Amino acid sequence: MNTMPSVQFDADIINKLSMSGPRYTSYPTADRFTAGFGYGNFLEAVAGLTYRGGRRPLSLYIHVPFCDRLCYYCACNKIITKDRSKAATYLGYLKQETAMQGKLFAGMNRVEQLHFGGGTPTYFSDRQMDELMAHLRRHFEFAPDQEGEYSIEIDPRTVDARRIHTLRAQGFNRVSLGVQDFDPDVQKAVNRIQPYEETMAVVNAARDARFRSISVDLIYGLPKQTMQTMEQTLSKIIVANPDRIALYNYAHMPHLFKPQRRILEADLPAPAVKLDMLALCISRLTAAGYVYIGMDHFAKPEDDLAVAQRQGRLHRNFQGYSTHAEMDLVACGVSAISAVNGTYSQNEKTLDEYYARLDGGKLPIARGYRLDNDDLLRRLVIQRLMCNFELSVASVGQGMAVPFRDYFASELKELQAFVADGLVTFEDDWISVTPKGRLLIRNICMVFDRHLRQARQQAAAAPVAAQPLRYSRTI
Repeated sequence: MNTMPSVQFDADIINKLSMSGPRYTSYPTADRFTAGFGYGNFLEAVAGLTYRGGRRPLSLYIHVPFCDRLCYYCACNKIITKDRSKAATYLGYLKQETAMQGKLFAGMNRVEQLHFGGGTPTYFSDRQMDELMAHLRRHFEFAPDQEGEYSIEIDPRTVDARRIHTLRAQGFNRVSLGVQDFDPDVQKAVNRIQPYEETMAVVNAARDARFRSISVDLIYGLPKQTMQTMEQTLSKIIVANPDRIALYNYAHMPHLFKPQRRILEADLPAPAVKLDMLALCISRLTAAGYVYIGMDHFAKPEDDLAVAQRQGRLHRNFQGYSTHAEMDLVACGVSAISAVNGTYSQNEKTLDEYYARLDGGKLPIARGYRLDNDDLLRRLVIQRLMCNFELSVASVGQGMAVPFRDYFASELKELQAFVADGLVTFEDDWISVTPKGRLLIRNICMVFDRHLRQARQQAAAAPVAAQPLRYSRTI
């Protein structure tokens, strides 16, 4: 059933259906996590793996929260500081946490995927990164370079060609570069001055250093952006020829993210212009040979992401789309979220609380969630739709005590509205998302989100007391 993915832009349908909703990097989403799930629950989850004798490989995430400078659009968990001693202190605690995790996973600690995110991971010096990578290799068994996917996020303003080559020597084989936009006025409006030549120097260095994959992040909907500036940025990106492109919609939520309060709302493009920008991006990137993977990701047809999608092996986790499915995710660092044996666990969000937990000899877990059978089933459904744009009812229904059509009777009824709009087809026991529906995949997945439905019912019943659902718009 898998075919080369394509996407069709329909402004009328998007205007009709765009609404607030989750991105489904997890199901249930992180707003379902509670403080009732803690360190002891995580130990139980790991013990369950040990009991089963699991040798499934691991995905390891390392969060480095520090940045030199503030980008006004940013909604990440970060700490703006030029005090490098803070990084040294953090590194010590990070090594303590990773050593504890390595010990817990002894005998089942083969890592096939590593991702450094932030913040700015290259805030660590060469020496500090050497120290950390050597430490990780002492406590985990890493797959060979040709088998493992070892990536790092980079702010091109913070590195030179020598640093790029050093990162490759340290074991990283994939790199993700933050670009956002090349227009000088847009860069000034978001406090991120980054000349095109500076970015291209890093791209070329990564190619010279033989990184297996180069990914670039762009954002549409930023202040001062116009159709003309977007066209110019896209032209430069297509010349740069990265293997993957992440195209994010800027979600302006200053009530949640203080840095965004420095952005003038009058400078933001109108909603209709943002949609035109999205249409332009899709048109230019697909014409340049990129495949639409889903959500906000594009890749060359020969890239591992596109290949994995064609083969039905694509997966979605807290870092976005991944080629390594069915792996437990061990996440270290402040605010990081692990996904282990049917549980989610999130670390403390502030340095003081993160350090205090580790000083007490415990992993810095602040909250989490244990999935029940209903959650696991719905997670599978949402994963398949997000990654493959199709779902075999027979495949998912195997082993279910209740037939799929009975269990999801209300959801399938709700899905008929999407069928009527030409966004979904349901025939021969396959639920398939059409090219026109792919940009609205979040809306389609929301149909199967039991927690979201319950939260909205509660909000409708008690609108004054209810907390607002804090999601970005689906498109």
